[in-house]
Amino acid sequence: MKRLLETYDGQDYYLYTINKGHFEISVSDYGATLCNFKYKGVDIVQGFDNVHGYVEDVKYMNATIGRVCNRIEKGKFSLNGKEYTLAINNGPNTLHGGKDGFDTKKWEIEEDGDQLICRYLSEDLEEGFPGNLQVEITYKLEDDGLIYKYKVSSDADTIVNICNHAFFNINGLKSTSILDDYLMINADYIGMVDSDGLTHEELMDVTGTPFDFRQRKKIGQDIDVAHPQIINGNGYDHNYVIKGEGMRHFCTYDNGKLKMEVYSDLPGMHLYSANYLDGKARGKDGNCYPKRSSICFETQYYPNAINLHKHIKPILKANEVKEHITKFKVEEV
Repeated sequence: MKRLLETYDGQDYYLYTINKGHFEISVSDYGATLCNFKYKGVDIVQGFDNVHGYVEDVKYMNATIGRVCNRIEKGKFSLNGKEYTLAINNGPNTLHGGKDGFDTKKWEIEEDGDQLICRYLSEDLEEGFPGNLQVEITYKLEDDGLIYKYKVSSDADTIVNICNHAFFNINGLKSTSILDDYLMINADYIGMVDSDGLTHEELMDVTGTPFDFRQRKKIGQDIDVAHPQIINGNGYDHNYVIKGEGMRHFCTYDNGKLKMEVYSDLPGMHLYSANYLDGKARGKDGNCYPKRSSICFETQYYPNAINLHKHIKPILKANEVKEHITKFKVEEV
């Protein structure tokens, strides 16, 4: 089903809705954004009833992030011996694709049974990135959850690191905290961040730190411990290096009644505990979203990897087709 979401800044934006079993999703052609994700009628992602909210109130919320998510140090990288310069839009660094990343673009959306296929052409040197990049994002409902898949190809060597930035709260839209919910993450290490949020090459063993989620624990248990990395991130805002390779279990998020498991074939996951929400904006059904009222599981390549040595670089070769998949499996405990 397709309906007008809002006419914003002279442009019509639409919302596409599909159902399967216990699940319903709605995706907007503004930013290929996951506006609703319902399980048995309960919406488990925050968001807005209009485009205005995604543009002016909480940028990046639930959107498709690219061409490169997370931060690129000082807005510069080298590829094939050539240096590229990007917009600086987060302290001294580039964040989430630059000034006008994929989250701000109007996408073409095709409804195909139990899936929504979103397409966008990122032209050569858009936001400073080389190559004409064809992007296809698929949201697919399955009997037990949601698949988020991206497929990309380019006519020149480039870099690509796409993620979905959904803000989850499995308690529903009226819930104002995720701190009493539980989390388990299949990772021994995180990437260390500086005070600007930039992830550095050095890893930190989570043993004995607030970042150890290898055993299920409450999200809020250690979130305010006076640890240097907690201070730098204002909470959890760090990349977890997930154990193993290929499609595998990343984490389990639950409230004792409902659980969501995250699976992906990507190298890692950036955990963000919504530390910068402020509760001022009115979202869906008039609900507000205060600090730490949701949590994000951004499956991705290691942040800033193009400028590092020890991590897989998100390089896409000319005429190569690359795909990655993330699954959000939801069920009652």
